[in-house]
Amino acid sequence: MGEIEGTYRVLQTPGSRLGVQKSAGVSTLEPGQNLSTAMASSPAKAHERDLPIKIKMLDNTVEVLDIESKYYGQTLLTEVYKHLNLIESDYFGIEFQNIQSHWIWLEPMKPVIKQVRRPKTTTLRLAVKFFPPDPGQLQEEYTRYLFALQIKRDLAEERLTCSDNTAALLVSHLLQSEIGDFDESEDREHLKTNQYLPNQGRIEGKILEFHRMHVGQTPAESDFQVLEIARKLEMYGIRFHLASDREGTKINLAVSHMGVLVFQGNTKINTFNWSKVRKLSFKRKRFLIKLHPEGPYQDTLEFLLGSRDECKNFWKICVEYHTFFRLFDQPKPKAKAVFFTRGSSFRYSGRTQKQLVDYIKDSGMKKTPYERRHSKIRASTRASNTDVPKQSVLLTEGLRAPGSPASAAAPFHLVHSSAAPTPVLPIFAETSPPSLDPRAPYTRIPEKSTAAPPEEAGRKLMQQPGSPVLQGLPVDPSPLSSLMLKSSLGLNPAFQVNSNVTGQGSSPLLSPVLSDAGGARIEEDDEMKRKRYPTDKAYFIAKEILATERTYLKDLEVITVWFRSAVIKENAMPEGLMTLLFSNIDPIYEFHRGFLKEIEQRLSLWEGRTNAHVKGDYQRIGDVMLRNMRTLKEFTSYLQKHDEVLTELEKATKRLKKLETVYKEFELQKVCYLPLNTFLLKPIQRLMHYKLILGRLCKHYTAEHRDFPDCRNALKEVTEMTSQLQHSLIRLENFQKLTELQHDLIGIDNLSAPGREFIREGCLYKLTKKGLQQRMFFLFSDMLLYTSKGVTGTNQFKIHGHLPLHGMLVEESENEWAVPHCFTIYSAQKTIVVAASTRLEMGKWMEDLNMAIEMAKKSTEKSDMLLENSVCNRSNRSSDEVSLEQESEDDIHSSRSSLDRQSHHRANTTMHVCWYRNTSVSMTDHSVAVENQLSGYLLRKFKNSNGWQKLWVVFTNFCLFFYKTHQDDYPLASLPLLGYTVSSPVEADGIQKDYVFKLQFKSHVYFFRAESKYTFERWMEVIKRATSSPARSNLLLPKEEKNPHSD
Repeated sequence: MGEIEGTYRVLQTPGSRLGVQKSAGVSTLEPGQNLSTAMASSPAKAHERDLPIKIKMLDNTVEVLDIESKYYGQTLLTEVYKHLNLIESDYFGIEFQNIQSHWIWLEPMKPVIKQVRRPKTTTLRLAVKFFPPDPGQLQEEYTRYLFALQIKRDLAEERLTCSDNTAALLVSHLLQSEIGDFDESEDREHLKTNQYLPNQGRIEGKILEFHRMHVGQTPAESDFQVLEIARKLEMYGIRFHLASDREGTKINLAVSHMGVLVFQGNTKINTFNWSKVRKLSFKRKRFLIKLHPEGPYQDTLEFLLGSRDECKNFWKICVEYHTFFRLFDQPKPKAKAVFFTRGSSFRYSGRTQKQLVDYIKDSGMKKTPYERRHSKIRASTRASNTDVPKQSVLLTEGLRAPGSPASAAAPFHLVHSSAAPTPVLPIFAETSPPSLDPRAPYTRIPEKSTAAPPEEAGRKLMQQPGSPVLQGLPVDPSPLSSLMLKSSLGLNPAFQVNSNVTGQGSSPLLSPVLSDAGGARIEEDDEMKRKRYPTDKAYFIAKEILATERTYLKDLEVITVWFRSAVIKENAMPEGLMTLLFSNIDPIYEFHRGFLKEIEQRLSLWEGRTNAHVKGDYQRIGDVMLRNMRTLKEFTSYLQKHDEVLTELEKATKRLKKLETVYKEFELQKVCYLPLNTFLLKPIQRLMHYKLILGRLCKHYTAEHRDFPDCRNALKEVTEMTSQLQHSLIRLENFQKLTELQHDLIGIDNLSAPGREFIREGCLYKLTKKGLQQRMFFLFSDMLLYTSKGVTGTNQFKIHGHLPLHGMLVEESENEWAVPHCFTIYSAQKTIVVAASTRLEMGKWMEDLNMAIEMAKKSTEKSDMLLENSVCNRSNRSSDEVSLEQESEDDIHSSRSSLDRQSHHRANTTMHVCWYRNTSVSMTDHSVAVENQLSGYLLRKFKNSNGWQKLWVVFTNFCLFFYKTHQDDYPLASLPLLGYTVSSPVEADGIQKDYVFKLQFKSHVYFFRAESKYTFERWMEVIKRATSSPARSNLLLPKEEKNPHSD
């Protein structure tokens, strides 16, 4: 049979965080080499004869690059990317046809002449190599433009097969991008001279009908729509490799971001997700996939390709796709063997998608103008304010510097273009001016351009009244003077841009920083943009489903991606527990990835980005919910195992020191913004959210509404699931809270003992010899613990005492001790006097204590033995008199510490927030908070600032978490809301906007602005419910006391 020629072991994780050393994986680079040093040390001679290499770009222009004969592939790639000034270059590659006419990717680490047989006569072409599942992951508008050109190429070559309607819709968006608004005669003339589809004439009528719907759409919007439609097609980014299975059946193999795909004809019949694949290898013509033992498939799958070269080529593509999409950084190089090598050592040597995204974010790259060679200028009467896709060119972002001098010096020259070259026209603004057509061609500014000096450009701009002042921008004066000067670009005339400030990051509109310095302001054209979207309440309910689903998927990734990476890197988790944990949560994660795509697609159609909104066919969400709720029922068995998963994980953490260390260190990472085991409860809690949201939809619709039956049936399906899991969820939430406290308290073992229930945690003041001292109290079904804030490296709480509930008595004692909100706790061991911050807090504690004491009386089992075994030994004094505890120096120091000083521990746990806000939280409050979670974009304003900042906001666990965008992996700031009040602004606040709510704690005031009345009411509702205690405590309050947070 022969030996394995190439092997690639697939990690179960996307790898380690960037910057962390890791030994797994191999690379073709020498030790200590990187791509640039490898290229520099290539054996090319100084004066080697040049080779003319023809490269066909995505816009069908052909460039010729003169390179030395020993140039490596990476050098050629680098020159092409510099020529295009392409930043997100790792998505692309250069391909060529071999002797068998198969398309092969140019390898960076091999000389070009060793890969291309006849380089002088072969035309290479630039192409998209890695297709991300979501075009929103592409940071630059220029990258999306090139991706749209790739879709155009795939349509013409019949690679992207789809229905006639979809093909016509795609072509209509391409038409809008290239020639502008609909004009029947010009459209027909353009379609005669440009072939988008092989059967174009047959569906020309549909193309024109669709194009008529896109009036006013900018080229950037059209590109975005092309990618949005294409990514949902089964053949998106698919490149077939002919093969046969063991039975000899003809099939097609392909690879995507998800894993290895199997097609029969154009129908996908199987997907082997990367999470299920253990190893990929090839042996001559046989391609082998080794799977993890679990699952319905045999351990090793075998496919036969046409030749060894085809097999090796497909294996290489699989290796590159897995590394790019699943690993955080490229594999480290391994030393070459001295005497012999065994098998192929090929590995992907570029940046991974994670590295690329982080690089764009961290480097603060600015958008630069670029050229659309196919676009034609046409007069347009549309309004200037248009809604562009996210991350399009923003005036407020400034401009990125052009490419390096090597870019301009690259020996490129134009050979052929399918469209005539057009003048250079920089586009600076997000919105299009009335007299400047947005489809005017524009290009990345070359290094050696004949640009007017900044001062001259500024003077020309100032010549027109009402035009913006653009400082420091090198621009071509001829098109600028004839086109740009006629308009104010839809912005404030006084608005200035300084592109010399190189330290600025991405758009200030998405700034997460909780200070107002340097933040750009949301202009009034946002009001116009909002009016373009549907106003029906059902639309905003559906949008809430989308927003919370995005957050939920990110929460799942904390376990499936980040925690998995941490435990695998340290080899800290036993194999059995790994299988139990990830075999249960991985299928749920994969399901919700697909579900999220469906919701995004439906909302895109609902918002009218295609012509479907005219007929109203897609202005509903019930059918999507019903279909997916029925599918989700199949995962009930996985959800029922979460009890076992949590229990086994906690046992292993106690038993294995290495796992405990990894667990605690992981909880300190930014991505783990909640206690780790909280994320394991998210799948069951998400079902409760679906039930509540569907209930709101059913209440909103009339019985005659066409979406009502689907919503009602979906509600029935999810109600059936939640009824099965409700009892399990209550038990799991209690267990999760006990284990969380176990990690955060010093001086107690086995806190999560069977039968013990958590009731309340919060801050009270205990009477000691030095007076009233702050203490943290924890009430359980069998005991009361009180602790002080420690001064350890992790800021944990140290237990000072425990009181069994059996035989306990609680009495109000304000008059006796002359201390406001004071009550006395009598127990068999000691008597203590405590005071609450408000009468409301005292009422909560006394009610819960009395309830817990009654429950303990009814219990036949006494907790004395349990307490002796769980709480560490300490000298508890038994006295009928009040215990006046001696205050230690550590306690005095810790009681004065502030929330801002915590750096080694999670400061947003309810325990720490209660400590600093002098409040308490019950298990009932936790349960209510679980039901009241929300996500979405909000505009935030400070009390003394003038502008609004756009942030992605997540509300969960009594806390607001702030992100730049919904795609970010971790929050950059947070605001615990315990103690805050939420209300509408008053006249004195000077807020003149709609849908604004106000958050206030003492002198701290924040304003948040929602996009609609429904969204505003939802934010008000969830914050009020989650931060207000149950109404039962009000029974203990005098009628005149209304403020629960008075000092």
